[in-house]
Amino acid sequence: MIKIQHSTIHGTGVFAAVNLSQGQQIGTYQGKRYTERQAARRDWNQALTYVFGLSDGSLIDASEGGNETRHLNHSCEPNCEAQEETGPRGRLSIAFYALRDVRAGDELFIDYSLIVDEPDSEAAFRCACGSRVCRGSMLAPRAAQG
Repeated sequence: MIKIQHSTIHGTGVFAAVNLSQGQQIGTYQGKRYTERQAARRDWNQALTYVFGLSDGSLIDASEGGNETRHLNHSCEPNCEAQEETGPRGRLSIAFYALRDVRAGDELFIDYSLIVDEPDSEAAFRCACGSRVCRGSMLAPRAAQG
């Protein structure tokens, strides 16, 4: 359903291997899980991370045991979205869905909407998506940051 290849936006990207329909699930985020407490104790500054935060404070780090979905690049005009879901045993997960129909060969994007603790680090999160509605940053719009 998806394939990994070079992206003109950033390094490696995820591309549709087949036509995808709006609402179709394209995959789930896999990786090492950290509880909120474990994540707080870890030094993330020097590590390459593919981290997704969950509403219970836990994290999934796809740099360890991750799958292809870790290569979804950011766009200010995404064609996919991440949704937090609760499994049958109450375990939270992340699944990705197409926001609209996507043609085979198109790169798949999500809006990272990152929130950072240090405002002086904002320059490190410049966006290169080139979308007509690009906000120039991978950070969440200020109103969404609270």
